[in-house]
Amino acid sequence: MNSIRAILLAFALSLCTGQIRAQNQKSEVLIEWSESNPRGSVQAKNGRVTRVEIVKGKGKVSGSGFTFSSVGPARIRVHLDSVQVQPGPNTTLISLKTEKNPFSFFLRDVNTNSPIYLPDYNAVVLPAADKRSFQEVEKTILSRNLSTKIQRIEKEPEVSFQSIEKKVRNMSVPTWLGTSRDYRIFEVADNLSDAAIGEANIISPKLSSSALILPETNNQPAKYMYTLGRGVGVQENNSRRLEQGTLPILHSVQKDDDVVYSSTTLVSLEKLPLTADGLKGTDFLIADNSSGGHMFTKEQQAILDTRLKEQNNSEETVMFFRSEVTNTGSVPRYAWFKTPRPGTGWWHKSAHTFDQKTGFSAFIKDKVYCISKLNGKPLPNEEVAILLQPGEKAVFEFYLPHSPISEQRAAALAGQTFDQRYQESKTFWLAKLHKAAQIHVPEKRVNEMIQAGLLHLDLITFGKEPGGTLAPNIGVYSPIGTESAPIIQFYASMGLDDVAKRSLNYFLDKQHENGFIQNFGGYMVETGAALWSMGEYFRYTNDKDWVNEIKPKLLKSCDFLIEWRNRNKKEELRGRGYGMIEGKVADPEDHFHQFMLNGYAYLGMSRVAEMLAGIDPAQSERIKKEAAAWKEDIRVSFFNSMALSPVVPLGDGTWCPTVPPWTEADALRALFQKRETFWSHGTFTVSDAMLGPLYLVFCEVLDVNEPASKMLLDYHSELFFQDNAAFSQPYYSRHNWMQAKSGMVKPFLSTYYNTFAALADRETYTFWEHLYKVSPHKTHEEAWFLMETRWMLYMEAGDTLKLFSTIPRNWLEDGKKIELENVHSYFGPVTAKVNSQVDKGYIEATVECSDARKPKQLVVRIPHPVNNKPLKVTGGQYDEKTESVTIQSFNGKAAIRIEY
Repeated sequence: MNSIRAILLAFALSLCTGQIRAQNQKSEVLIEWSESNPRGSVQAKNGRVTRVEIVKGKGKVSGSGFTFSSVGPARIRVHLDSVQVQPGPNTTLISLKTEKNPFSFFLRDVNTNSPIYLPDYNAVVLPAADKRSFQEVEKTILSRNLSTKIQRIEKEPEVSFQSIEKKVRNMSVPTWLGTSRDYRIFEVADNLSDAAIGEANIISPKLSSSALILPETNNQPAKYMYTLGRGVGVQENNSRRLEQGTLPILHSVQKDDDVVYSSTTLVSLEKLPLTADGLKGTDFLIADNSSGGHMFTKEQQAILDTRLKEQNNSEETVMFFRSEVTNTGSVPRYAWFKTPRPGTGWWHKSAHTFDQKTGFSAFIKDKVYCISKLNGKPLPNEEVAILLQPGEKAVFEFYLPHSPISEQRAAALAGQTFDQRYQESKTFWLAKLHKAAQIHVPEKRVNEMIQAGLLHLDLITFGKEPGGTLAPNIGVYSPIGTESAPIIQFYASMGLDDVAKRSLNYFLDKQHENGFIQNFGGYMVETGAALWSMGEYFRYTNDKDWVNEIKPKLLKSCDFLIEWRNRNKKEELRGRGYGMIEGKVADPEDHFHQFMLNGYAYLGMSRVAEMLAGIDPAQSERIKKEAAAWKEDIRVSFFNSMALSPVVPLGDGTWCPTVPPWTEADALRALFQKRETFWSHGTFTVSDAMLGPLYLVFCEVLDVNEPASKMLLDYHSELFFQDNAAFSQPYYSRHNWMQAKSGMVKPFLSTYYNTFAALADRETYTFWEHLYKVSPHKTHEEAWFLMETRWMLYMEAGDTLKLFSTIPRNWLEDGKKIELENVHSYFGPVTAKVNSQVDKGYIEATVECSDARKPKQLVVRIPHPVNNKPLKVTGGQYDEKTESVTIQSFNGKAAIRIEY
């Protein structure tokens, strides 16, 4: 036993000795600048700088500080001990705290084969034994002819839907149907849908996103299953499509060998015609109460309780279903139907009855949940097989009220005709489209997605009609200042000013007494984001009367943000969050001085200053100055964070500085410089890529053209994107806007097509929230797709209006047209048309923007489909590099002709 103890003791001592050796491990690195006389100091985290010496150039060293007096190459050798170079957290981080272009790197990343090469900083970091100069390292790296991911995209043909559709996910999404404004909706998941159980088609009545709970279903969510055909077989012969590709009326075709079931599903009202005048809607607070993640103050809860008591449910919304069944074979064939019954599988035995005389399905007497017909007469049994002669048709129908109704009401409902409700529904939804601006692009899928998307947004924007506040829901969730922003802004872009304003009033009506705007899940970013959307609405409309009306609330929110900011003006936060507010911006409980949080706060304040400029100049100037000071404080912390965060390698052999998502961090969170775990929402990249510093470009804290912005885009593209699309919830990444703003056509199109092709249902165009099939009918994602399309077609830049900056060039193949009719912009309504007749040797464009706010300059990009160069351009000055025609001193109308 004593010998065993001795062996164990010796082993333990050897481990301790090894640990001490590891902790006292020494290292040396070389840093060379090619053309500067740098001055600064070297600092180490998780290690110790023991000595700095100058090995090339002339200068002085004092402790870990150095100063060069000579011009030309300057090289220092840094001696370290107690370093940690193992994989994982707490590795040694070296910071070069120079007056110009400070940067940091992980000691373990220093490597001769892949040296840390920073051409923008004219610097290189090498192992101590590597004697190469900056120029020699640069020559070696450039000789490899490497490319970043963005550079590779630029060299390849433009991405299109057809070029990537088989490479990306193809995800089916359940369909939501309703009447608009009314929170009583239906979710339809067919037996091929990703969200269905798979055995049958499932209908789920919902109140907004909450399941309908009925006492008749034992206080469980009401769900009904139905099916057509013999069952689930080895073939998938189903297809779905929206009415005219755009309206929220669902068509599906199911082929069961020779028998074809062509079905149509829509939602209308129980009694009244579905018209804009007859639509009542649901109070926005009641709808909010049934939406995921909602938050109420005590005062709001009291108002809600009163409104719930006053709610009138004398009229149900109803799902109308019809299937025309045809025997396409040459011999008689059977067709099968199962009308809706409670449950989602054969084993569910919920108590219900079926009356073959009336076709009524009921839980109990006077609780009828479905009316079923076969060829216009009551369905004779809950499950039916009928024999069809060759070419013969049968019609199976059911009408399913949102909540069960009395037999008397069911009898009245049974007397309605599907055709009447179908025509009525088409007219209703088409009228909504006709009220909006018109966009036509020569790609059928995108054209349909624009119109379907607008109606998808409208379907779940809840509120009373004809006036009053609207809740711009974002899918299963209640409105959020950030996520409802693209919904509201697309409404404004399409000229639906009233809907946009009423949606903005949601955030004003729910403003807290102290000015805080917070409606969802503890998110603390909503105040700034909501103010930004209000400012955007003002840019579109110049609605000074509304601004006058809401001015007290605007000021209250601004003062709330200012007080919050003042609490963070602490000396210990200098360079690490001074004057920046702290809190979480999304689901992760990261309560830090986040760049996204502060970017939105600055942007909101800046927009309020604009709104008040012509109404209350004194308050406008006060807020403008505060916003400018806030912007400067954010920039100080941003650049300090960039200096302290380690550089990372890019695909072309260069290295790039990085910035963590908040000031408290020393590195990108995804690099695990600290010992933590944070896998969330299906990816390691949430904090850095989707909630990180790229928002500072989008929020106008960083200019899109400054070097730091390019660096952000460079490392995001290398580390955090796949085919230039972000992971998990890709529309949270703001590189799409930066690429559009910068005119990066091929990268923008790669992001555009890869993202919507993977995230949206390719038949019905409904979007998931996440790429791992969570949260259907996500209108936040769909609205960003719509805004991306808007940016592609038209985008403002100061006093300039840019048209078609990132359109695919194949949109201008011979005979194709692009038409914008009365779309709204900062400069007022815009109408533009492009007609390609390249086979005849020309492309023509006309633009009209005659509002008093019209732009001073117009830039119209007209790319030739196969890159031909113009022979003659009339109507403006042509730039061959951007393929754009510029019209200076724009007078409101333009006519352009390019000849080839």
